[in-house]
Amino acid sequence: MKVVFDTNIFISAFAIPGGRAEEAYLLGLRRRFTLYSSVPILTETAKKLREKFGWEENKIIQFLKTIRRVAIIVKPQSLHHLLSDEPDNRILECAEEAKADFLVTGDKHLLSLEHFKNTDIITLSDFLKKLLE
Repeated sequence: MKVVFDTNIFISAFAIPGGRAEEAYLLGLRRRFTLYSSVPILTETAKKLREKFGWEENKIIQFLKTIRRVAIIVKPQSLHHLLSDEPDNRILECAEEAKADFLVTGDKHLLSLEHFKNTDIITLSDFLKKLLE
């Protein structure tokens, strides 16, 4: 199963220990699914951790190294402008490039699409249900 996490899932996994996002990330670490990401997703995540959570650069670098050990980093070949929030478009591009089965997000704009190409866009809760079935 190929999966892309939105920035909000990564942020929750690392900034809120013991939560459901961390549980999902740890399942990826255990290879219950194949996690994909891209430089734009990791850049946006690092920016939010710096600006909203006050993380220091060395902690952000460590976070990025951790993700790179688990996720396959893809380089999207196409650019989309489907949604008004450009970072959301970068996530769709990653899902398309990875040929992801699922894009996991808490973002209502992405969730409202429900599907993009061959990717189902689902909540963290629904993703964990599917994994644990």
